[in-house]
Amino acid sequence: MMDETQAAKPRKKHALGTRIWHWINALSVTILFMSGLNISNAHRRLYWGDWGFAAEQAWLEVPRFPGWATIPGYYSLASARDWHIVFAWVFALGLMLFMLAALRNGHFRRDLTTRWADWKPSNVWQDIRQHLKLNFDHGEGKFNFLQKAAYAGVIFVLLPLMIFTGMVMSPGMEAAFPWMTDIFGGRQSARSIHFICAWLLFAFFVVHILLVLLSNPMKQLADMISGGRDDEAA
Repeated sequence: MMDETQAAKPRKKHALGTRIWHWINALSVTILFMSGLNISNAHRRLYWGDWGFAAEQAWLEVPRFPGWATIPGYYSLASARDWHIVFAWVFALGLMLFMLAALRNGHFRRDLTTRWADWKPSNVWQDIRQHLKLNFDHGEGKFNFLQKAAYAGVIFVLLPLMIFTGMVMSPGMEAAFPWMTDIFGGRQSARSIHFICAWLLFAFFVVHILLVLLSNPMKQLADMISGGRDDEAA
């Protein structure tokens, strides 16, 4: 039988697995993004379908990114690919372990599940209004609706898309799993989707940092290091 001390022990606001994954993921995504910009400098046009090279075939031509924004800080396709591949494995394995831990400890069910009623336009608008007032603690549970929708979109859509489109762009993976290339409509389509998802993740990162800065950043940082307490006021 659990004694009173154990029963009264507060639950951590952020589980250990979530905190470890958060920081590993932050490092991995940063290195992947910056090395990806270096790789992008090798060929700055994006296409749809199985092939493309000429300017008239491209749907977008991206700018050349400066050295301060890339890894390494000078143009080197070979070195950038090395950085990208190593941290792609760190990123993919970290995501898999995080998902397994989140299923086991109930994080997905408890903190990221939404109800049909939450998606009603009136409720969504109310959530937006609260955010515009810089009130981020409204709603039941750890996260409000917009936070749940954003985190779920990143974890279940953007991050897996980054992994699978990256696999399609790898010649070895494409040879082993050619059906994945067909799912994405061709190797060049996968490259374009990979690029789009990368910048959507960058946008999420910028908004995430901005909201942290607007909502007691020192406490938010401390909670993501120590775990915080689930029963304390924000």
